Amino acid sequence: MLRSFILTSFFLLSFVMYTQAVYAKENPDKTMNDNISAHNNSATAKDIISSLEKPVTSQQVKIPPMITGSAELGFLYKTGNTKSGDMKTGLDLRFEKGQWLSLLNIDLLLKKAEINDDNGDEHFKTTDQKWTLASQTNYSIDNKENNYIYGNIWYEENEFSSFVNQSSISTGWGRHWYKTHNASLWGDIGPGYKRDLFKATDTQPQESAATWIIQAQALYIRKLGEHVELKQHFSVKQALESSENSIYNAETTVTTKLISTLQLKFTFTLDYNTQVETDKENLDTQTAITLVYSF
Repeated sequence: MLRSFILTSFFLLSFVMYTQAVYAKENPDKTMNDNISAHNNSATAKDIISSLEKPVTSQQVKIPPMITGSAELGFLYKTGNTKSGDMKTGLDLRFEKGQWLSLLNIDLLLKKAEINDDNGDEHFKTTDQKWTLASQTNYSIDNKENNYIYGNIWYEENEFSSFVNQSSISTGWGRHWYKTHNASLWGDIGPGYKRDLFKATDTQPQESAATWIIQAQALYIRKLGEHVELKQHFSVKQALESSENSIYNAETTVTTKLISTLQLKFTFTLDYNTQVETDKENLDTQTAITLVYSF
């Protein structure tokens, strides 16, 4: 009985194996898919986790530089009845790391004119000049970078005005009020201290005046197109005493990209001082077109 069972089992096993071999030979693609399916059904948890992991790519994440900047240069030369030349140049630097943001701006305006010396010879000589240094550092006090504490210093020597030099220092609170893909608005306000050194006149000697101020600033930036950007900056240095000089400034800038690192910039500036010499205007305007190189 046992012998008959063993022979019968062996016969059935041989028949099944023979049948599978013939089926695999006639249907190789289906047999391969069935084997893959069986393998997937027996996949371990480790295999499933590995299949969900993102593939390693060779592309590296580009980290923006901490320091960026731009330099600008423009000329104006006159000939004919009068010969004169104006040159405007400037440097902007920006440092950003973590919660810190520092800005430094230096502007220089030179005016050269043809004058006669004692011997009657004509020479080009710098008759007037104006240079300005402005720096501000912001420290973000929240993770969203909406609110910040700032420190600001400003110094200017302007031979076109009633002052030998002017300077101020201020600190306070600011906020990034508005931000979209095409526009941004910043504003800050705080107390400060200002000093003006007036030029000597025929009736009065050179004198200085210092006063406490409230400084307020606003900066609006908007993209007008893919390669055109508008910047509008307002600044107020309001003296706490009505008898002291207050300063109001507005600057409009339109920048057009020529190539990746070269732009054409149009700037219109308004400067207003409440206390000036009797023969000077309270309002000064400046219009400039310069080439800007970014780095």
